[in-house]
Amino acid sequence: MTTASSSPPTSFPETRGREKGYDKQAVDDFLSKARIAFEVGSESLSAADVRRAAFPLVRHGYAIASVDAALGRIEDAFAAREREAALSATGGPRAWVGRTRETAQVVLDRLSRPRGHRFDRVSALRYGYRVDEVDLVADKIARYLEKDDPISVEQVRSVAFRMQRGGYREAQVDALLDAVVEVMLAVS
Repeated sequence: MTTASSSPPTSFPETRGREKGYDKQAVDDFLSKARIAFEVGSESLSAADVRRAAFPLVRHGYAIASVDAALGRIEDAFAAREREAALSATGGPRAWVGRTRETAQVVLDRLSRPRGHRFDRVSALRYGYRVDEVDLVADKIARYLEKDDPISVEQVRSVAFRMQRGGYREAQVDALLDAVVEVMLAVS
């Protein structure tokens, strides 16, 4: 059996100079763990776990964009496997679609709130996500869910917000974006 430490290092471009990238060992260990879990068919790692993977930033690390793109492909593979397993499990396609609809409706309910009030705000002394930027993305997601306006999983995965005092609570926004990705992967 292969272990994380015995697998060959992944070849991603490295950052140069003062630019920071993902810690190479942490990335290699996670990718080895993901490879083993996928090949064995283990449920010890899910698409959501891949989406939430985080790595320390270091000088001379792996280029962030390259690793993130690879993680996106890995998440897609895990999501497809999970969808197939759910479709063949009890309840079949009808249950899978029902759960996906429920998640989409929870997202839409949140996004139907007035702009500026869609998520909890942090105190005026703390930083959170910029409200106007989050609301702009939220409107685009709502149009995707309601009217099938085009938006890709990659666009949702890569969205980034600037910070502002008294902004939206990061954890809530991130959880909603994760739910949107799950819905998108479930129907793709």
